[in-house]
Amino acid sequence: MLDDLLGKTALRERIEELEGEKHRLKEQLEAEQERRAEAVTDRQEAQHRVNRLEDRIEQLEDRVERLRSEETTVSVRREERLTDRHLDTVLSRLESVETGPQGALTAFVPDGRDLDPALRGAFGDRSVLVARSAPCLAVTDDTGLIAAGLRPPCSPDPFTVWDEGFRIDREWFQPEGRYTLALVRSDLFAMGTYRGDERTAFHGFDSQLKGQHSKGGFSQARFERLRDEQIDDHLERCRAAIGERETETLYVVGERSLLGEFMHMADETATADATGDPEEALASAFQDFWSVKLRVF
Repeated sequence: MLDDLLGKTALRERIEELEGEKHRLKEQLEAEQERRAEAVTDRQEAQHRVNRLEDRIEQLEDRVERLRSEETTVSVRREERLTDRHLDTVLSRLESVETGPQGALTAFVPDGRDLDPALRGAFGDRSVLVARSAPCLAVTDDTGLIAAGLRPPCSPDPFTVWDEGFRIDREWFQPEGRYTLALVRSDLFAMGTYRGDERTAFHGFDSQLKGQHSKGGFSQARFERLRDEQIDDHLERCRAAIGERETETLYVVGERSLLGEFMHMADETATADATGDPEEALASAFQDFWSVKLRVF
């Protein structure tokens, strides 16, 4: 009663209200401080993740740059064309190589796409040179002392094999048996029958084509049409002559734009820039066809 009269009861109640409010404010403060601490932690962890990602990106960029550098620095050590005795010497040298079991790899690579994994593993970073040299017969050994590619005139079926020595078939590189070699140009045809490197028969002819169109006379379009007709007639004569050959095996060389006309007939085709009269041009084409490009990796 006295407390009520003196106002103490109201003061105590007010104090309790203030204490309660203080407690609530303290809890809010603690909660806010905890949220801030969590936010700081989250921010720090996010920053750590960003740093790790930046480091990883830098590592990958360095690796890409290194790979680009390696690709541009790897190059063919030596390149030459082999003929006659020099070709025979190189083939004999490769045939003489002896390794341990599964120590010598030989592969015929028809093109540079989808290289055999075994070949990639054997050549390592030099496999890019093999791809660029295709079609080629690629050879290497398990020590890496030998690494080369040869482009044979006669392509075997694709293969990859490890053995005690290199797989070399002379028929891929040098003339053997009986065959026919035909040279086809838009203005010339020459065909020889051969036994090995000896020619036993010859047939050839020239076709007179209209030269450059001059001013006056018929139109350029008519000139080109007449020239195309002349070439078509010439190719028909070529096909007829080839059809009368004496051998089953046929190799056709000549202008790249014309070779497609004979791919269904020929065992092999190749471009040739041989010039001169038919017999002289055929002799030059023979040397070109049976030459072998060697690349040392």
